[in-house]
Amino acid sequence: MGTDSLQDHLAYLIASVNRQLEEELVEKLRPQGIPLEQSRILGILADGKGRPMTELAAQVLVEAPTLTKIIDRMVAQSLVYRAPDPADRRRVLIFPTRRGVTTWRRIRDISRAQQQRIMGRLKPADAQRLATLLRGLVPPDA
Repeated sequence: MGTDSLQDHLAYLIASVNRQLEEELVEKLRPQGIPLEQSRILGILADGKGRPMTELAAQVLVEAPTLTKIIDRMVAQSLVYRAPDPADRRRVLIFPTRRGVTTWRRIRDISRAQQQRIMGRLKPADAQRLATLLRGLVPPDA
Protein backbone atom coordinates (compact mmCIF):
# COMPACT_ATOMS: atom_id res chain seq x y z
CA MET A 1 0.00 0.00 0.00
CA GLY A 2 2.54 2.57 -1.05
CA THR A 3 -0.05 5.26 -1.71
CA ASP A 4 -0.90 8.39 0.23
CA SER A 5 -4.56 8.35 -0.82
CA LEU A 6 -6.73 8.68 2.27
CA GLN A 7 -9.05 5.95 0.95
CA ASP A 8 -6.12 3.51 1.17
CA HIS A 9 -5.24 4.26 4.81
CA LEU A 10 -6.28 1.38 7.03
CA ALA A 11 -7.66 3.66 9.74
CA TYR A 12 -9.84 5.40 7.15
CA LEU A 13 -11.08 2.11 5.71
CA ILE A 14 -11.91 0.73 9.17
CA ALA A 15 -13.68 3.96 10.16
CA SER A 16 -15.65 3.99 6.89
CA VAL A 17 -16.83 0.42 7.33
CA ASN A 18 -17.66 1.06 10.99
CA ARG A 19 -19.68 4.15 10.12
CA GLN A 20 -21.60 2.33 7.40
CA LEU A 21 -22.40 -0.62 9.69
CA GLU A 22 -23.43 1.60 12.60
CA GLU A 23 -25.67 3.74 10.38
CA GLU A 24 -27.31 0.56 9.06
CA LEU A 25 -27.98 -0.70 12.60
CA VAL A 26 -29.28 2.67 13.79
CA GLU A 27 -31.73 2.71 10.87
CA LYS A 28 -32.89 -0.87 11.56
CA LEU A 29 -33.27 -0.22 15.31
CA ARG A 30 -35.15 3.08 14.90
CA PRO A 31 -38.60 1.48 14.39
CA GLN A 32 -38.00 -0.51 17.59
CA GLY A 33 -37.29 2.71 19.53
CA ILE A 34 -33.90 1.44 20.70
CA PRO A 35 -30.71 3.47 20.21
CA LEU A 36 -27.60 1.58 19.12
CA GLU A 37 -25.80 1.93 22.46
CA GLN A 38 -28.84 0.60 24.33
CA SER A 39 -29.00 -2.41 22.04
CA ARG A 40 -25.33 -3.12 22.72
CA ILE A 41 -25.88 -2.83 26.46
CA LEU A 42 -28.85 -5.19 26.33
CA GLY A 43 -26.83 -7.63 24.22
CA ILE A 44 -23.96 -7.64 26.69
CA LEU A 45 -26.30 -8.04 29.67
CA ALA A 46 -28.41 -10.73 27.97
CA ASP A 47 -26.61 -13.47 29.90
CA GLY A 48 -28.17 -12.09 33.09
CA LYS A 49 -24.81 -11.47 34.71
CA GLY A 50 -24.38 -8.02 36.17
CA ARG A 51 -21.57 -5.84 34.85
CA PRO A 52 -19.76 -2.97 36.55
CA MET A 53 -20.02 0.37 34.76
CA THR A 54 -16.33 0.45 33.81
CA GLU A 55 -16.51 -2.95 32.11
CA LEU A 56 -19.78 -2.07 30.41
CA ALA A 57 -18.40 1.25 29.12
CA ALA A 58 -15.42 -0.50 27.56
CA GLN A 59 -17.59 -3.18 25.94
CA VAL A 60 -20.14 -0.69 24.60
CA LEU A 61 -17.39 1.63 23.33
CA VAL A 62 -18.55 4.75 25.19
CA GLU A 63 -16.99 6.97 27.83
CA ALA A 64 -18.09 6.45 31.44
CA PRO A 65 -20.03 9.76 31.77
CA THR A 66 -21.94 8.95 28.57
CA LEU A 67 -22.71 5.46 29.81
CA THR A 68 -24.05 6.87 33.08
CA LYS A 69 -26.56 8.99 31.14
CA ILE A 70 -27.55 6.04 28.95
CA ILE A 71 -28.01 3.78 31.98
CA ASP A 72 -30.07 6.48 33.74
CA ARG A 73 -32.42 6.53 30.72
CA MET A 74 -32.55 2.74 30.60
CA VAL A 75 -33.39 2.57 34.32
CA ALA A 76 -36.20 5.09 33.74
CA GLN A 77 -37.46 2.87 30.88
CA SER A 78 -37.27 -0.23 33.13
CA LEU A 79 -34.75 -1.92 30.81
CA VAL A 80 -31.97 -2.28 33.40
CA TYR A 81 -31.44 -1.83 37.11
CA ARG A 82 -28.52 -1.12 39.40
CA ALA A 83 -27.64 -3.37 42.34
CA PRO A 84 -24.69 -3.59 44.71
CA ASP A 85 -22.01 -6.13 43.83
CA PRO A 86 -22.32 -8.98 46.37
CA ALA A 87 -18.53 -9.35 46.34
CA ASP A 88 -17.88 -5.63 46.94
CA ARG A 89 -20.82 -3.62 48.27
CA ARG A 90 -19.10 -0.37 47.24
CA ARG A 91 -19.38 -1.34 43.59
CA VAL A 92 -22.58 -1.18 41.54
CA LEU A 93 -23.52 -3.72 38.88
CA ILE A 94 -25.95 -3.24 36.02
CA PHE A 95 -28.47 -6.01 35.32
CA PRO A 96 -31.19 -6.38 32.71
CA THR A 97 -34.80 -6.30 33.83
CA ARG A 98 -37.32 -8.77 32.49
CA ARG A 99 -38.43 -6.01 30.09
CA GLY A 100 -34.80 -5.49 29.04
CA VAL A 101 -34.37 -9.20 28.27
CA THR A 102 -37.63 -9.22 26.32
CA THR A 103 -36.52 -6.14 24.39
CA TRP A 104 -33.18 -7.77 23.57
CA ARG A 105 -34.92 -10.90 22.32
CA ARG A 106 -37.08 -8.70 20.09
CA ILE A 107 -34.11 -6.81 18.54
CA ARG A 108 -31.25 -9.32 18.54
CA ASP A 109 -32.18 -10.64 15.11
CA ILE A 110 -31.38 -7.20 13.66
CA SER A 111 -27.76 -7.59 14.73
CA ARG A 112 -27.69 -11.24 13.67
CA ALA A 113 -29.02 -10.34 10.22
CA GLN A 114 -26.29 -7.74 9.79
CA GLN A 115 -23.67 -10.30 10.82
CA GLN A 116 -25.07 -12.74 8.26
CA ARG A 117 -24.98 -10.07 5.52
CA ILE A 118 -21.33 -9.33 6.32
CA MET A 119 -20.45 -13.02 6.40
CA GLY A 120 -22.27 -13.49 3.09
CA ARG A 121 -19.90 -11.04 1.42
CA LEU A 122 -16.79 -12.90 2.57
CA LYS A 123 -15.52 -16.41 2.27
CA PRO A 124 -15.59 -18.10 5.70
CA ALA A 125 -11.77 -18.25 5.86
CA ASP A 126 -11.53 -14.56 4.93
CA ALA A 127 -14.07 -13.63 7.59
CA GLN A 128 -12.12 -15.55 10.22
CA ARG A 129 -8.85 -13.97 9.09
CA LEU A 130 -10.38 -10.48 9.13
CA ALA A 131 -11.70 -11.01 12.66
CA THR A 132 -8.28 -12.21 13.79
CA LEU A 133 -6.54 -9.24 12.16
CA LEU A 134 -8.95 -6.73 13.68
CA ARG A 135 -8.62 -8.29 17.14
CA GLY A 136 -4.85 -7.89 16.72
CA LEU A 137 -5.34 -4.14 16.31
CA VAL A 138 -7.18 -3.83 19.61
CA PRO A 139 -4.77 -2.75 22.37
CA PRO A 140 -4.25 -5.48 25.02
CA ASP A 141 -5.66 -3.30 27.81
CA ALA A 142 -8.90 -2.53 25.94
